[in-house]
Amino acid sequence: LEWDELMDFYNCDFTKRPGLANVRDVFCFCAFTGLRYSDAAKLRCSDIHDTYISIVTQKTSDGLRVELNAFSRAILERNRQFQQDHRHNPDGLALPVISNQKMNSYLKDAGRLAGITAPVRIVYFRGSERYDNEYQKWELLTTHCARRTFVVNALRLGIPSEVIMKWTGHSGFNSMKPYVKIVDELKEKEMSKFDTLYQDGSP
Repeated sequence: LEWDELMDFYNCDFTKRPGLANVRDVFCFCAFTGLRYSDAAKLRCSDIHDTYISIVTQKTSDGLRVELNAFSRAILERNRQFQQDHRHNPDGLALPVISNQKMNSYLKDAGRLAGITAPVRIVYFRGSERYDNEYQKWELLTTHCARRTFVVNALRLGIPSEVIMKWTGHSGFNSMKPYVKIVDELKEKEMSKFDTLYQDGSP
């Protein structure tokens, strides 16, 4: 998600759909920390410290320390009631995470209601056959989009990739290349805005 889209999603009022509010919170928490869905699902209150969370990732068994920012802290705070409900949360989980399959389905509903409707064009090939489809962005939302959102927005903010990898657990720069490419494309698009100021003749 673009930053503005993430903010729209983060601030969307799902009071009448509390299940979607939970899905929104889990997605946004991952988008503000870089956690995988599987790690957010296992995150316990005991993993949360004053300024950071400390986890061992399910996929790679790496220990990670991820500092908290204002957004991730606010999400944890608004889930305080869930964290303290020992009857329905006997494992002391930090967030009300549902199954990945259900979350991916509900994410699309939540994204549509939040107005995440920017067009996305996907081109792919099967053999020599070319397929060119256009979707609204909410149709493509999955749990993994949150992690990608975190990395791309962190790069856009100018945070060094070496620091981002410490948070996400990426093993090397090669695994970051797809994200850097997205940011490079954005930079090219932004730089072209100068062209609109160009008048006749040389500057």
